[in-house]
Amino acid sequence: MDHVTYPNESADYRAARNALLDAEIALRRQIEAVAAQRRALPPGGEIPEDYVFERIGKFQRPETVRLSELFGDKQSIILQSFMFGPERDVPCSGCTHMLDSIDGGARYVDDRTPLYVVAKSPIARLVEWARVRGWKHLTFLSDVTTRYSADYFGDTRKFPPSMRADRKLGPGEEWDETIFNSFRKDGDTIRHHWGSEMAFAPEDPGQHHRAGDLVDALWGLLDMTPEGRGDYFPTVEGGKK
Repeated sequence: MDHVTYPNESADYRAARNALLDAEIALRRQIEAVAAQRRALPPGGEIPEDYVFERIGKFQRPETVRLSELFGDKQSIILQSFMFGPERDVPCSGCTHMLDSIDGGARYVDDRTPLYVVAKSPIARLVEWARVRGWKHLTFLSDVTTRYSADYFGDTRKFPPSMRADRKLGPGEEWDETIFNSFRKDGDTIRHHWGSEMAFAPEDPGQHHRAGDLVDALWGLLDMTPEGRGDYFPTVEGGKK
């Protein structure tokens, strides 16, 4: 097929770029195939309880809401666990920069499926952090009982021993984690559909912080450059962007 050419490029450059284009097309096909495989998962486990969260409701007042009430008129929902537990002065910088990326798309995703960001901090603290960051399109939930976070790995309490050892967690020592989980409602039954378990998988050599690559614009943009992402990881200090 015909290709574009850029000013003053060499034949070696064009040959290498064409080979890369073939690889990029193959990657696109693989991404589509993986997405189809994810959509085709068989029914997951029924949720063990109708979890209770707190959110900002009418007239800016806090109110409780159950997971079953989060669907509205949609069949599926997405919950992202945000690493901003009460022990943190500021939230995880990785989660924060990822939500910086997601906020723009969040204004549209609700057209097909509601998206919620869940953390174990009080709802007022979450809303204030969203104000500081300038997030206008994300909906926050406070996991008031924290049982959701335990059951769906928003923290380490139910990690198997090998994963606790990998994170060097001592007895009684726990930490929060980031994970996306999607749920599907079938009549009165709510089932787990998928979780971003790649966040907990071993990293390949030379790779890091790829848990959010499915939705994270930062890494994709940096990977367009010769330097790539390197060892860069954004920081969050005192709520500054």
